[in-house]
Parts: sequence; C-alpha cells; structure tokens
Amino acid sequence: MPMQTESRMRINENGRVVIPASFRKVLGINIGDEVVLRIEDDELRISTLKHRIERARRLVRKHVKPGASLVDEFIAERREAAKRE
Repeated sequence: MPMQTESRMRINENGRVVIPASFRKVLGINIGDEVVLRIEDDELRISTLKHRIERARRLVRKHVKPGASLVDEFIAERREAAKRE
C-alpha cells in the first residue's frame, strides 16, 4: 500500500490541527517532540529539530574533507589567534 502523502484537515477553534499518526510515524515525530514551523513558498512546513540538525550536518559534510575535524581546526585557529593577542 503506498504511503499517504497528503491529507485534508480542519483547523479547530483554537487554531490547532492534528498531524495524522501515519505522517508522524513516517517523519519520526513522537509525543513531546519539539517541531519547527516555517513558511516557505506560501506553505507551512513542519520539521523536527532532529531532522534540521541532520540536514545541516549533510550540508557541512559536502564541504569538509573526509577525515578532517572541524573542531580540531577551530581549536588550532583559536590558539593561533590567542598567540597574536
């Protein structure tokens, strides 16, 4: 059975909308999780902090050489800057 990717919902009197369980399951959203709401291209997008962090990590990995440590590079730069102060 194909995954449902669209659903019509009504917003209640408090401005709330229920995210269907099947959507929460696919996105890995659990009770108590914090989500981020963003308006993009006139659409409301909902994502989890976990997914946003992973997306940022993937973007950074594209620009970092394999085996390189950004932490080690940062510490080395700070030590050099401290020597010059």
